[in-house]
Amino acid sequence: MSTVLVLNGPNLGRLGSREPDVYGSQDMAALKALLEAEAPAGITIDLRQTNDESELISWLYEAVDTASPVILNPAAFTHYSYALRDAAALVTKGGGILVEVHISNPHAREEFRHTSVISGVATGVIAGFGFDSYVLALSSIGRLAS
Repeated sequence: MSTVLVLNGPNLGRLGSREPDVYGSQDMAALKALLEAEAPAGITIDLRQTNDESELISWLYEAVDTASPVILNPAAFTHYSYALRDAAALVTKGGGILVEVHISNPHAREEFRHTSVISGVATGVIAGFGFDSYVLALSSIGRLAS
């Protein structure tokens, strides 16, 4: 393992300005800096964000093809994207690691956010700890991959 793909879905490119009471006041650049500071020696963080479902699916294919572990915040796709779920399943069924993360706790929010179609195929799920959800996922990947 030399690269961890940190993949983020729709609207997360607006971190820092989008609902800071829910998502905090830091942006994607701050998340990247945090993860790079927390990454073990020799591990590269490849942080990406898209509002495009097909692009996110393509990145999961890339993870399968390169055997890269994935930290995935599917954002709104969490609740209904069966296409994304099927791509995530390719990662884990192929022996890869995929940790689903959420900045907020979906179960403490609106009822429609309580269901994740991704969780059932993920290696694990971490939610509700702000950016630390990503740090916990990175730490878990380090332990699982060794």
